[in-house]
Amino acid sequence: METLAKLQILSGAARYDASCASSGSRREGAPPGGTGNTSRSGICHSWSDDGRCISLLKLLLSNDCRYDCAYCVNRSSNQVPRASFTAREVVDLTLEFYRRNYIEGLFLSSAVMQSPDQTMERMVRVAETLRVEERFGGYIHLKIIPGSSSELVRKAGLYADRISVNIELPSQASLQRLAPQKEKAAILEPMALIGREIQESLVERKNIQSAPRFAPAGQSTQMIIGASPETDFQILRLSQGLYKKMNLKRVYYSAYVPVSDDNRLPVLAAPPLLREHRLYQADWLLRFYGFSAEEILSDDAPHLDESFDPKTAWALRHPEFFPVEINRADYATLLRVPGIGVTSAKRIVAARRFSPVTPEGMKKIGVVVKRAKYFITCSGRPFEKTDRQPALIRQQLLLGEGSDLMPPRQLVLPGLYV
Repeated sequence: METLAKLQILSGAARYDASCASSGSRREGAPPGGTGNTSRSGICHSWSDDGRCISLLKLLLSNDCRYDCAYCVNRSSNQVPRASFTAREVVDLTLEFYRRNYIEGLFLSSAVMQSPDQTMERMVRVAETLRVEERFGGYIHLKIIPGSSSELVRKAGLYADRISVNIELPSQASLQRLAPQKEKAAILEPMALIGREIQESLVERKNIQSAPRFAPAGQSTQMIIGASPETDFQILRLSQGLYKKMNLKRVYYSAYVPVSDDNRLPVLAAPPLLREHRLYQADWLLRFYGFSAEEILSDDAPHLDESFDPKTAWALRHPEFFPVEINRADYATLLRVPGIGVTSAKRIVAARRFSPVTPEGMKKIGVVVKRAKYFITCSGRPFEKTDRQPALIRQQLLLGEGSDLMPPRQLVLPGLYV
């Protein structure tokens, strides 16, 4: 099979993997005579910190899988065209696309071919060839194959900027039902190893600056949402545990896309994109706003409110916390106010050192006033004369200017859900 035909098959097969954006990697530049450079920025059709839209070559090494996971388009029983790259073909494609300014890096995953180790060894060979032989200084993200050896995982972390292990499903029961050839331990063990190696590398580099860097952009994972019966509360608690125990950079949530017929899978009219959107918002609260999963949801209320973002839903359930006095509240308290984000909370704290923040000043700072006005006071005065009963606030947010006029919508690749 010609390389172009393989590229069409294996780039298309990779589109269901969402965990391909990254940040936090900085290399000192390409070695003398080398190719490429990476910086602290997002990758794969994302926006970098300095406003650039950048992308990477995203493909599978092979889609010829020995596993038969019910939810996967590349499952062994599915009748799809099969192809596999050699390591040299992936290296050449990456360099040629980079020299034409099409990409700024490589995202490489793979189906499991003969064995996890055999597949992982070929993927590591791609990264090693790029770094050592071709002196490629661009971004590389490698997917770790669950069940591969610790030695290969460590080698991958030394050559790649980011590495990740897909946890796939939120519980052991769902994994056994939908992907019986995969084991929870085989997924969690490399995640724990990567977390330890990242931490040890950071400690070592504090003492020895020339020490090798291990996955400088960290590790991430991906969960499929909607293929199994777990609640949003179970999913968020799992994510919270992964962030705490695995030194994880980010959890990606992927709405289940029906790609094969299997009586173990739910029948959905459409992928649960709104649920995915709310989970990302809740995940943001876990990582940056000081919330815990137990504050956002509970066993009695295990699902996210589709009508409101999770922070607004939390505020409506906790009227005793409000109103918040904008000129006296500390930074952590400000973050709990709907319509105030990390940047605007920092600006409020900085601005009031010189003079009290006014309603007009809040708009200039970047506060979403149409939402925040129900939950704050300025110098002891209500921002507006509003009824603070939660039921009325909820109604006003739903019907008035405080609600999202357009429902959340995910941008997708053309043909993804066809």
